[in-house]
Amino acid sequence: MRRSRERRKAAGFRAVTSWAPTEGAGIPYYSSHRLIEARSLALHVAIARKIDRDPTLLELPKKNLLRWRARTNLPPAWMGEWQALLKRPWPEIAALITELSERAARLRQSSPFPGVLTPAERERIYEAFRA
Repeated sequence: MRRSRERRKAAGFRAVTSWAPTEGAGIPYYSSHRLIEARSLALHVAIARKIDRDPTLLELPKKNLLRWRARTNLPPAWMGEWQALLKRPWPEIAALITELSERAARLRQSSPFPGVLTPAERERIYEAFRA
């Protein structure tokens, strides 16, 4: 291990222990992943508001999951997690999809809510998050 480190050091490599942007290099100071997470949260807030106004729209994510499950032999774990969540009362689901927790962010990455928002509603949210 020591020899390996010595060789890397002799070759000009050094251990990186933290990320710090180079001043004046034009490196953005924001994380594009954070921007995507914020956009996803905004989409799900709009979804929750729309389903609050029309609870029949809650059938759409359930149908999406059934259709997705039929297309795969070995469904991923998130499908089962969403199916269990969608059996809960709507206020619990709405609270979860608009929550700021890591679990909620992870679940929003595999959201079964496509089709709840119209293309125009989605575009308005996407436009708000464009740089």
